[in-house]
Amino acid sequence: MVKTLMKTTALALVAGLVGGTAGAQVNLTIATASPGSVVYLTTAHLAAVASERGIANLQIAEGQTLTNTVLDVAEGRMDISEAPMILPFLLSRGMGPYSAQGEAGAALASNLRALYPYNAGGFFVFTMASSGVTSWDDLAGRTVFNGPPRGAALTNARQAIQLAAGLEDGPGYTGLQANWGQLNSMLLDGSADAYVFPTVHPSDRVILMESAGDVNIISTPREIFESEAYQRIFNMPGNIPIELPFSEAGYDEHVHLLGSDDGIMRALGTAFATVVNANMDYQLAYDLTAAHIETLEQFRNSAPMAANAGHGIVDQRLSGFCGANQLRYHPGAVAAWQDRGFDIPDCAEPQN
Repeated sequence: MVKTLMKTTALALVAGLVGGTAGAQVNLTIATASPGSVVYLTTAHLAAVASERGIANLQIAEGQTLTNTVLDVAEGRMDISEAPMILPFLLSRGMGPYSAQGEAGAALASNLRALYPYNAGGFFVFTMASSGVTSWDDLAGRTVFNGPPRGAALTNARQAIQLAAGLEDGPGYTGLQANWGQLNSMLLDGSADAYVFPTVHPSDRVILMESAGDVNIISTPREIFESEAYQRIFNMPGNIPIELPFSEAGYDEHVHLLGSDDGIMRALGTAFATVVNANMDYQLAYDLTAAHIETLEQFRNSAPMAANAGHGIVDQRLSGFCGANQLRYHPGAVAAWQDRGFDIPDCAEPQN
């Protein structure tokens, strides 16, 4: 499947970067987030191994608005996109950023298929140790960065704060919104008392904060995380539980975990998948997925955060499939996973 990528400001031909592409069979377009994120890292790895194996040359459009590129894949204008799993659900309902699609959104969403899942991290509180914020309750009356002005990150950050501390943006604390590109400077200039955003650990942003002093990462307390009210949020498409031993987070002695009685970091997490159009050739989907699976160890060794992003986990609850989430795997992807000993949930397999 060869298509031309339209309306992109950041197009990179990965084949020219990694070399060894003479045997590649097709050219494919793929959209991803900005460099430095685990989302981009996932894309870059697939591009490299697909080229090395002669499967395809992947042209990467980086720094994209995934809301738009998921729609591009559904409509056949792009081959592959990284996707927060909430987006196929919203498209299927014609809701939020897809309200213009209305009832047609259901048919468009049915065109999407997943190759493999992963996650973009959990929502923790990040704060300088000198701030005096040592719990979610301490966010009361404070200025808290909670994401960009619009989008799933802001909604989930507000939700995480309300469930953990009973505080609403406005009456409970002053929410501060800014684009992701502004966050790095804000982490150091004192714009906010605390920050709530999704991240995979170890996070470059936490390490950046360390340059100004010791940093506290505040976990969702276990009694709250395990409560019935909190567990209900994992029934919503795109939400998954994140539980990670702090000893595996990769930080030095200047980063401290608070809010956990057993050394486990707990948070509301954001499920992602690499999605393609349902019409992608079966063998191509199989080969791309197989390349991903067979190089998981290589990927996990490619960057410190890569080991903690859930690649290779296809468990229904931990990957975010099924329930109200109608996204299903591509048949070629299912076969690739099953041929390598993984069990794909029946509810995540394609119906036709």
